[in-house]
Amino acid sequence: MNQAPHLHLSPDALYPFDARGIAKRFRHAAIFGALDALNSGETMRFVNDHDPIPLLNQLQQRYGERVDIQYRQRDPGAIVIDFIKT
Repeated sequence: MNQAPHLHLSPDALYPFDARGIAKRFRHAAIFGALDALNSGETMRFVNDHDPIPLLNQLQQRYGERVDIQYRQRDPGAIVIDFIKT
């Protein structure tokens, strides 16, 4: 049975990524994989229970200006960040 490939239907699509449900030892690899899968103009909305400063530093080193980082919510226990592939 042939399956159609996954298609990104909208260049401005917003894809949720809730890191709270991923085991800590796999989080960064999962985040990098999700970002690598984004097309230019797409956004991954990242949700976490703490401010991921070390992750943001790694993202800056790995992607530079190819990923724009925008905080949407920065409250204790409730962090929401948009990662936008440029």
